[in-house]
Amino acid sequence: MDRINEKFLYRYLNNKAPVGREGAGQKIWLEYIRPYIDDYLVDVYGSVVGVINPEAPFKVVLEAHADEISWYVNYITDNGYIYVIRNGGSDYQIAPSMSATIHGEKGDLKAVFGWPAIHVRKEREKAKMNAENVVLDGGFSSKKEANEAGVMVGSIVTFNQDLVALNDKFLSGRALDNRMGGVILAEVARMLFENKKKLPFGLYLVNAVQEEVGHRGAIMAAHNIQPNLALVTDVTHDTQSPFYNKKKEGDIACGQGPVLYQAPSVHPVLRKMLIDVAKDANIAIQHGATSYQTGADTEAFAYANGGIPSALISIPLKYMHTTVETVSKEDVVGAIEWKYNFLLHLDPSYSFLPVFDL
Repeated sequence: MDRINEKFLYRYLNNKAPVGREGAGQKIWLEYIRPYIDDYLVDVYGSVVGVINPEAPFKVVLEAHADEISWYVNYITDNGYIYVIRNGGSDYQIAPSMSATIHGEKGDLKAVFGWPAIHVRKEREKAKMNAENVVLDGGFSSKKEANEAGVMVGSIVTFNQDLVALNDKFLSGRALDNRMGGVILAEVARMLFENKKKLPFGLYLVNAVQEEVGHRGAIMAAHNIQPNLALVTDVTHDTQSPFYNKKKEGDIACGQGPVLYQAPSVHPVLRKMLIDVAKDANIAIQHGATSYQTGADTEAFAYANGGIPSALISIPLKYMHTTVETVSKEDVVGAIEWKYNFLLHLDPSYSFLPVFDL
């Protein structure tokens, strides 16, 4: 992984940055990119933007989102057990037996999602995992004890799972969706700096908050920056892993390259430019299609401010929204090189209008 600083990778991926409380991860990310940028912006909800060549009138955005799915404490029983609701697309089904952290008013506390032993749960085998029967145990014997420890309704809960390497080819952990995108953006900035590349436009590296609850950070960034072009980074499903239907969900594989999506919000001229860049740089890529919208932050940029030519590059990922999200190292490196080469070939005088022959 010559393109990736592993110390930064592990530090950034292992931090806790749940939806609405992304600050800890944003500090790590900004600290890493500061030597490679000219300026930075932070909005009121915590999206961080690293800026290169800020005086240039033509503005290009490279974007990823920094938040991870989590939980809110919703109810504490009289004997200290905790019930939670989703903060983003959290999965009740995987919660039982997971280790967790409660981000309480007085600091972080360890907890576990409990579940009855196999010997006694015959009736529970049929139970649907939901807010009524997934229980968090922080070791408290009463609601009062939990409150005194700083656990309140509204306290955020995250899963515990650090990043690990699998077979020296894959990376697996929680929140690769989509802090791996933040790693890609940071390493593009480092490559530009170390190779002494001067861009003829302003580059805005956006690490946006709150994608998991409706693309909120990207919406604010689009209005605040008002870019001329946006290239969004996210993850997509590896459909080779069990239980996927390729006829419905496409044929995407980890290790075969990052994925360029086709969708109404993906500008056709920008998409063709990206394909040409990948071909010229001999970068392996895959193609995907999605109906109506991408499900990523693409639409937040594409339809803002009268329209911003936008595209989406996604990293194939196994086991999305679990604690063992898994990506190929080669795909991450490929995405870094693809975006880097795209920036070097981008001519700000190029017109994206019209998209058809008049």
